[in-house]
Amino acid sequence: MDRHYLKRILFSGALALTTLHLCAQWDFKTDYFKIRISNRGFITSMKNSTVSPQREFSPADRPSPLMQLYDGAGKIYYEPVKASYKAAEKVLTLTYTNGSVARIRIAPQQKYFRLQLLSLSKREGIEAIQWGSYHTNITNLMGEIIGVARDTSAAVNYAIGMLALNDNTLGGLATTVGDAAPFQYIIHTPDAKRFPLPDSLHEGQVFSLGGNGISDVAFYAHKEPWYRILYGDAAQIDKAGRISVSYQSRDRSGKREVFFSLIPHMAANIPNHIDVQPLPGVDYIGSSVALWGSPDSTALMDVVQNIVLAEKLPYPTINGKWVKDPAAFVPDALTAGNLNDSIISYTSRLGFKAISLYDQGFLRPNRGNEGYIDGKHFERKPIRMTSGNLSHKAFSELAAKKGIIIGRTPITNSLAPGTMDASPVPSDSLCYQQKRLLAKSINATDTMIIVDDPRYLEEIASWEGHCANLNMIKIGKELIHYLGVSDKPPYRLLNVQRGYWKTTPADHPAGDTIYKLQVTVNYGYDGIIPNMQLQDEIAKHYADVCKINGLAYYDFDGQEFLFNNGHGYYSTKRFFHKMFERAKALGVPYIRFTGATLSEGSWHYQSIWNVGGGKNLYDVDTREWGSTTSQGKDLRDVTYANFFPVGMGGNFPIGKNSTVEQYEHVQAISVGVGTTYSLRLNQKDVESCPQKEAIFSVIRTWEDARAANAFPRWVKTLLSDPAKSWRLEAGADKNTWTLYQMINGNKTRSILLKRAKGY
Repeated sequence: MDRHYLKRILFSGALALTTLHLCAQWDFKTDYFKIRISNRGFITSMKNSTVSPQREFSPADRPSPLMQLYDGAGKIYYEPVKASYKAAEKVLTLTYTNGSVARIRIAPQQKYFRLQLLSLSKREGIEAIQWGSYHTNITNLMGEIIGVARDTSAAVNYAIGMLALNDNTLGGLATTVGDAAPFQYIIHTPDAKRFPLPDSLHEGQVFSLGGNGISDVAFYAHKEPWYRILYGDAAQIDKAGRISVSYQSRDRSGKREVFFSLIPHMAANIPNHIDVQPLPGVDYIGSSVALWGSPDSTALMDVVQNIVLAEKLPYPTINGKWVKDPAAFVPDALTAGNLNDSIISYTSRLGFKAISLYDQGFLRPNRGNEGYIDGKHFERKPIRMTSGNLSHKAFSELAAKKGIIIGRTPITNSLAPGTMDASPVPSDSLCYQQKRLLAKSINATDTMIIVDDPRYLEEIASWEGHCANLNMIKIGKELIHYLGVSDKPPYRLLNVQRGYWKTTPADHPAGDTIYKLQVTVNYGYDGIIPNMQLQDEIAKHYADVCKINGLAYYDFDGQEFLFNNGHGYYSTKRFFHKMFERAKALGVPYIRFTGATLSEGSWHYQSIWNVGGGKNLYDVDTREWGSTTSQGKDLRDVTYANFFPVGMGGNFPIGKNSTVEQYEHVQAISVGVGTTYSLRLNQKDVESCPQKEAIFSVIRTWEDARAANAFPRWVKTLLSDPAKSWRLEAGADKNTWTLYQMINGNKTRSILLKRAKGY
């Protein structure tokens, strides 16, 4: 044989082998979803496998890295450059541009892919890992809290998303400062044909919130449908309006500094420098996510619920159903006027399950009471009744006879003056922004406090509000108020007030540690933030309060304070994990809760989000989502996109002028869109209403039908139109209902509704 010919054959064979290697790829599939991973470690195909031909969702121009590495100090991402796969072990090995090697287990389940980082070599400087971003060509609904891209159209009807499977894996990007994404507007139209963008705007453009940065109602400043408020960054938008999803996990064991504000665009909330508390043992090795794709119309109850149950994620229920099940959405009663003779009866007759004792004011966490909010012998009796006032425990026992829970509004983790961990003897486990040294000793009356390093001490404490009265340092067991630091050495604190918050002034030697404390805001929320270990104890304290006093509902005002320690959504997950873990150990059933915000950290635990209220959320008279601000529209859009019940806030008080038609409309919208609300009930006002009995009957009829899952998807679409009016009548057998569309006060178009199987 000719040697040159043999060379050509050998060369061709080598080229073929090389080509095969370069084209190597691996396909993975679930019941609804098929992905392809290239030999570079990128997802190059994401298909809906339930249709023929299979629809492709991976943009040809944007393959998705399965996992990236992030150098926090250099602010550099490293992408994979080579991949190999061992099918027997279900392990994909990725090699990165910096030489690191990651081993990732890919375990296809029936309805999702379970991805887990097993190991990472050469991890020096790698602060975080990031799953994705996984780029899609979906341009409809962006679920930025839990990380989902949704196309809800009948023609496409598909969603692609992720869920974290452990606490230290968070929705969002590794670059997210403080692990809590900025609260801001982004330009994104959910439907370019119906809502085309003005020429002056483009997809992905970011804008500040409205208002002065202090009034939370004023934040919501744009009623246009393309102004999308953001409560996370687990989903992102590119300039073409295409949605990507991302999760990340961080090594929290090392020393870090962040320059953080949740609302960084506003002068009232400019960032502060925070030395983030190291948390040994909290690492990204073991980080795990569920990656899924499925028809959008069944994604929540079929796929997301399956992941939650299979992976033993938090699964709160009400009426025996998962709180994310639209049939389990139910309003709560919200007290006003502190006269409670009839509130339990009202709540029971309405079909509601919880009473928020909102008129009792804030419940501040105080471990000093050991969980006895009314005294060791329940001697305080703040719940006013004509027959004799009651303690929380006694009132909860009355409510329990009707299957109703009661609750209060705490200020989450804000340690208020006069409480055990704040003053007059402050804890040594408080969160601080900066740590400095006392350069010169002081006695108990000195106001000349010399510090070794003035950096960042001019910042007024907290990223939120920067309230001057909360600008404090702690030396030993003394709190000291100050404002400012001199600009020339020796550097001294200015405007010093010793023995702040009734702490005891004391002598402090040179070299003592100065802690510039991290705090909340004023306006009645005044408090100091605990460090992570003390926050764990505060979370357990809330469970103790429930066990001792019979509470099972919280409205966590100031929920954003959980971000103040710089650990963001991880801090939130850890807080609620500790609270529910303790509650379970004490035999306390699920604690229903709402709060001031919603984040990836609270999504699994949180039942509802009834923040704000009145005409800011939903105006029943004008029939619009927020007639005074865009808050209703904004919160509706963010919750709906993230498979969470929309909140209509504290709203719709029953009074002398209330009518049946108003509550038929409220309930139709509530069922159609999928909302809850807190019905404001003042006993004197309710009893002044001539249509009280009929209103109660209307609400109960709708709630019974909702709990029976009697409203099919197409009917909900009709109900969600605020221009339409409806009447619902119960059948004699309690398993059927007739829905009528009302036109000019007359019944038209009847629709027979039936109880769904299993409900």
